[in-house]
Order: sequence, then structure tokens, then C-alpha cells
Amino acid sequence: MPEVIKVGIIGLGTVGTGVVKLLEEQKKDLVWKAGCRLEIAKILVKNLNKKRNVDIDNKLLTDNWEEFINDPEIQIVIEVMGGIEPARTYILAALEAGKHVVTANKDLMAEYGKELFDAANKHNLDLAFEASVAGGIPIIRPLKQCLAGNTITEILGIINGTTNYILTKMTNEHVSFDTALKEAQKLGYAEADPRADIEGFDAARKLAILASIAFYNRVTLKDVYVEGISKLSLKDITYAKELGFVVKLIGVAKNTLEGIEARVHPMLIPISHPLASVNDSFNAVFVKGNAIGEAMFYGRGAGELPTASAVMGDVIDVARNIIHNCTGRIACTCFFHNSHKPIDKVIAKYYIRMHVADKPGVLASIAGVFGNHDVSLATVIQKHRSGNMAEIVVITDDVEEKHIQDALQVIKGLSIVSEISSLIRVYSEE
Repeated sequence: MPEVIKVGIIGLGTVGTGVVKLLEEQKKDLVWKAGCRLEIAKILVKNLNKKRNVDIDNKLLTDNWEEFINDPEIQIVIEVMGGIEPARTYILAALEAGKHVVTANKDLMAEYGKELFDAANKHNLDLAFEASVAGGIPIIRPLKQCLAGNTITEILGIINGTTNYILTKMTNEHVSFDTALKEAQKLGYAEADPRADIEGFDAARKLAILASIAFYNRVTLKDVYVEGISKLSLKDITYAKELGFVVKLIGVAKNTLEGIEARVHPMLIPISHPLASVNDSFNAVFVKGNAIGEAMFYGRGAGELPTASAVMGDVIDVARNIIHNCTGRIACTCFFHNSHKPIDKVIAKYYIRMHVADKPGVLASIAGVFGNHDVSLATVIQKHRSGNMAEIVVITDDVEEKHIQDALQVIKGLSIVSEISSLIRVYSEE
């Protein structure tokens, strides 16, 4: 009979349920895939009496942390409860107890990745976290292993399914942000409190993890500039379409001579770009490297089975390492300590929509202010009038963020300008 490796699962929500299902469905195949039998020893839950969406032996369930962590049979701990605490305490305790850890926790890895890796390295243990970014899409392991021979220069990605679904609805069905958000909540794509998604923080945590791995530098949430989609107007979606763009919430990370640039914000993407066709709740990560050139990873970015798929890939990998006595091979890869590039030094193109007085000389005055701040205009359109006001849209050439912000501060003070309604960055291929 093959060797048996027992796992303990922390959390039996959506992802935990998916892991249990895959462990059962793959039971026979796992003997060949992992070289051992994988069995559940215990599952730590908050409520023993809660109705579960999976057939599970109730004897495996426990709400006693001491009983769970002190079980000598458990060799691999799978953490799928989410959040910072008590997940951080549980994982550190598991590592101190000599147990390998597989986690899907993006919040924890983005904020406390170094601490967890230090604990894993101390005991020569595996800490795997493929499921923490982009659900079922393989991206952590490719960056750490398959693309390790490259110097990665840029990561560009749609890494939040909720916002991508909302923006797809607004673009294709011409509905408002509020209507699209309610639909996303109805379908289970968005939480009752959707702020982490729509304000960009979920994507920012994932980008911090990706940038840390790709550039061999420590990048945390505080290093990422964040803007969400809650202020986007349907007008901007429509203008973008007319100009040959689609609007997406994009995570951008670049390794530049001036430091690491990491930002999450809405962006106008040319319709010809591969990311423009990534719709609904799908995710995609676009990677640029000196050897590979360009590669895109695409698929389901969340959900019970897609995320469980990534968890199980890690579990199988760890089990193989245990069998062959080669654990702790791939530890923390943040070897360097490059500086971080502030947002005001970032160079991009900008889409700006504003309401101005409908009279001669207005455009010349606004163009003059832009020119005085080294901002060159690539496109200017005026389509809508209301009373004595007109709506104009401009797209700039590449310009440093500081210059565009300085120019807009002056423009806001002009008597001919009623309001600056939108400022959205535009994809620029350098």
C-alpha cells in the first residue's frame, strides 16, 4: 500500500468545501499524482452544527484548536478560512509544530508573507500559496519556477472578478454602476459589503504578492497605489468605446530604474489588447520578461472549485516533497531591496472629461494650461452641450503624473470650468 499523508483543513466555507470535494473525487488518481494517499485527519470549523454543502464525516470536524494543532497525524495544514486573524496565529503555530502549510489567504500573504516564510524556513517546511492570487489560474508557481530564467519587467492584470463582471455589464449592456453591482451581488460575485473589491483593495493585495515574486523584492499593500471603480460613470464607458478602448480595473507592476511601480486603478485598454477581451468574472495576468517576451495566463479567478484546484495543486506538490525528503526547496525569494516609485513619478497617458463654458476661446485656454505644465494633448472631442455648458474629453500623450495633477489644479480654478468629472489612466506601451 502507498504511504498515507494526512491533511488538516482550517475552514469549511466555499473553498474548504471545494477542497474536500476534490480530495474525494480524486482519491484514486492522487495515489499516482502525489505518490501517496491523501486523507483528511481533521477539519477545524467555527460551528459544528452548521449545515454543510458537502458530504463529510462529522467525526472529522472539530472546533477545538488545541486538538487540531496537536494532532501528530497531520503533516499538511490547509488554511482556507481567510482574513488576517486568527489565520496568522494558526499558520505560525502550525509551522512551529512542524507542519507544512498550504494557504489561499491573499490578505495574509500580502501583509505578513515575510514573517510566515521566515517561520517556514526556520523549520525547513513548505509554505505554498498558489490559490492566493487569481483563483484557479496558475501564476505563482510559473513566476517562481517556470519563468525564473527571465528578468520580469512588467505585470499587467485583471485580478478581481467582481469588478471585471461589473465593468463588462456596464460596457455590453449599458447599465449603471449601481445596477451592475446589484446584479453581481445577486449572482454571488460581490459580497454584501463590496468595498474590498470595488475600491481596488482585493486586487492591490494580489498585485503586491505578484510584484514581490516577479521582482524578488518585498512589496506590501502600503506600497501599492489604489483607486477603485465606484466613481466610474457610464458616460466614461461609452466615450471609451467610441475612442476604441474598454475600461478595466487593472493591476500594474513595473520594475523600473527609478524603483518598483505598483498601482491598481481603472484604465482605458485598447480593444486590440488581449486583456480587452477578458470579460465577466474571468481574470488574466499579462507578464513581460526579457527571455519569454509576453505571456498571458487566463481563467477563472475565483469560486469554489477553481480556487480549490489551485490549493490541491499545492497539496500534491508538498506531498511529493515530503515523500522525497526535499521540503523547503523554494523559500522566500525577496532577495533585493529596491526603492518604490511614488505615483507622482509615474508616466502614463490620461483620459480627462470636464464640463466647461460653451463659448469661444475655452479650449485654447485649457490647452494653454496643459502646455504650461508640459502636458501634450493627443485627442480633444466635444460632443454634448447643455444650456451654456459643454462637455469635452481630452486624452493626453505620455506625461508624468505630477504634471497632470498640477495642471488640473490650475484648470479647476478657471471660471470657464464647471467641473472635472473624470480622470482615468490610459494604457501606454513603452
